[in-house]
Amino acid sequence: MVVRGSSPRYLGCMKTNFDIAHDKIALEKRSHPVPVRLEGLRQLAYNLYWAWHDDVRELFRRINPGVWTETRNPVAVLEQTSDYSHVLEDPSFLTGYQAAYEKFVRYIKEGQPDAEASWFGLRDSNYKDAFRKPAAYFCAEFGLTESLPIYSGGLGILAGDHLKATSDSGVPLVAVGLFYRQGYFRQTIDADGHQEHAYPRLEPRHLPMQRMLDPQSGRPLLVEVPIGGETVSVGAWLVRVGRVPLILLDTDLAENPAAFRPITAQLYVRGRDMRLYQEIVLGAGGVKVLRTLGIDPSVWHLNEGHSAMLLVERMRELMHAGKSFEEAREQVVDDSVFTIHTPVPAGNERFDANLARRLAGGLVGGKVDFDRIIELGRSDAGDGVFDMTAFCLRNTKMHNGVSQLHGETAKNTWEGVSRRPIFGLTNGVHMPTWLGRPLQMAFEEHGADLDDMNGPGANRIWEKMDEVSDEKLWKAHLRQKSALAFFARGRLRSQLSRHGQPPEVLNALQDALDPNILTLGFARRFATYKRAALLFRDEDRLARLMWNEERPVQILFAGKAHPADRPGQGVIQRIFEMSRSERFKGRVFILEDYDMRIGRFMTQGVDVWLNNPRRPLEASGTSGMKAAANGIPNCSILDGWWDEGFENDNGWAIGGRDMSGNDDEQDHRDSEALYHVLEDMIVPEYYQRDGKLPTAWIARMRRSIASSLWQFSTTRMVQEYTDRMYEPASSR
Repeated sequence: MVVRGSSPRYLGCMKTNFDIAHDKIALEKRSHPVPVRLEGLRQLAYNLYWAWHDDVRELFRRINPGVWTETRNPVAVLEQTSDYSHVLEDPSFLTGYQAAYEKFVRYIKEGQPDAEASWFGLRDSNYKDAFRKPAAYFCAEFGLTESLPIYSGGLGILAGDHLKATSDSGVPLVAVGLFYRQGYFRQTIDADGHQEHAYPRLEPRHLPMQRMLDPQSGRPLLVEVPIGGETVSVGAWLVRVGRVPLILLDTDLAENPAAFRPITAQLYVRGRDMRLYQEIVLGAGGVKVLRTLGIDPSVWHLNEGHSAMLLVERMRELMHAGKSFEEAREQVVDDSVFTIHTPVPAGNERFDANLARRLAGGLVGGKVDFDRIIELGRSDAGDGVFDMTAFCLRNTKMHNGVSQLHGETAKNTWEGVSRRPIFGLTNGVHMPTWLGRPLQMAFEEHGADLDDMNGPGANRIWEKMDEVSDEKLWKAHLRQKSALAFFARGRLRSQLSRHGQPPEVLNALQDALDPNILTLGFARRFATYKRAALLFRDEDRLARLMWNEERPVQILFAGKAHPADRPGQGVIQRIFEMSRSERFKGRVFILEDYDMRIGRFMTQGVDVWLNNPRRPLEASGTSGMKAAANGIPNCSILDGWWDEGFENDNGWAIGGRDMSGNDDEQDHRDSEALYHVLEDMIVPEYYQRDGKLPTAWIARMRRSIASSLWQFSTTRMVQEYTDRMYEPASSR
């Protein structure tokens, strides 16, 4: 069955977000038997608005606690629930449902062009003139919820937070990514500490997404993309993210030969040929899908170089319409913007020039010699590769790094390629997604409405939150810390029971991660430059610190290494071995299968957030922002966001800004600085009590919140993108 609504021409104007959120585009319809009185549950389940609104999640939890606990997916709750009598007879549920649904409807309506409740709606008429058409945001991964695992780490989580904040702020935008039916790998750690990889298949019919239909024929939407002399069919799925439509492209279709169907199967597949297939589908296929839907973006935002082929496809379109190659290129450059996310070479996509010529040459359709495209993607080293980052820099109007320091690093790295300056536009995090519920409740008791974070007065909300007493702030933190301990114990018990550990070992875990002990947290991708094992450089010194009877310390790790990153997997193995050694067992813990849920527990529940990359290789590091907003001070190298976020009373810096040219010397210097900060600053301050409360520590927690809640939010970030990039680059 199909649902048909307004003509697709409306998708090309500012109504895009509103129309798609209200089913005014042809979509494959799904039927779930929901009582008439609860009809709005369907809309709530199929809009990821629930991912950052606790009142909606609570509705689905109460409907079917077992399914919710297992899946954290409202669609699964609707599919597996047949009896609603218990909630239909519960006045408190019905009242909560009505309030949540009405709030959702108001939220969606605020995205209409004539609404002035959102930040964008309150902007002057120049903005509305500039954004008669939406921005298009392309990214290889999106981290929106753990039940839709099409993300690997920081880039995806940032992209997901970008969409949520864009929705909250009312900025018109449509996003494009890939639907990975096997997602990113699920991680287990075996009894020897080896990382193991599993790829369970995602079934779209069980997820909050719907197949998009062709607006003309009513059949499933398909576009064709030429790759390597063959034609690949690409379908599209719609995921609603509040007011923002996210379109996910898919090649696992009956229309494709068996060899083409796995193109979009896995995120960051190891094979270079297949990776380029994916990126051609993302870039060129994404443009074709938007055109089929009648969407003509005012500005094109490439979030990392993975979607670079959208620039080639747009050049082809314009040449097909009669423009010369240079005219087409000039027009593409004029309304395209590009964000770089890493200074690490492995994070910037590079392909053999012959491979790029063979697979992507068909995109231009004979309109131009593809060697001209290859030349635009030439690396500064001239080493026979097609560099996606270099190509994007040469063919976009504006470029940014994701922190002020990264902007400087990127400018220095790419000065031989980019004709335009690369500036810093610092990342943020979506505060309603990452703030712990106990902390939110403490703020709300003093009149701080978290919805205000998205309005024009968001940068002043701290004034209300500062009224929370020391006692209430500390109590909220301890609740979040206890929740982390309870969650981690269950995960650790599951891990070690799989390793065959006996009952006495499993029973001992009921006291693991004692909330009374100072707890450090370290969670991120286990790339070697992040130096997860730096803390173990002097094991004797660390053991004395951790097992101090009066002032003990413990640390919780989590993170994945890419399946092809053997050195990163070796770091995981070493930390696991430390956690099971006689010296550190009971003070060092590592959780497997790091995802958004573990990330929330850790950034809300540890006492100190530890980060020690090699400066300046950390582009941003948004996990530290999440911790800071929860009142968890950072202890970090002055790299990424912390280089600009650190103040003397909101956390601690490990070392200074001067770097050695020798990695081993730098590691020694930084480890010594880390031990000094822990031994002489962090541990004494944490255990210093004024009565029952660590008042000096709480004061530092307050400053951590105050200095991050607005400045390192995606609300500020999205508004800055709108001011500094979208509006200047938009086509009128």
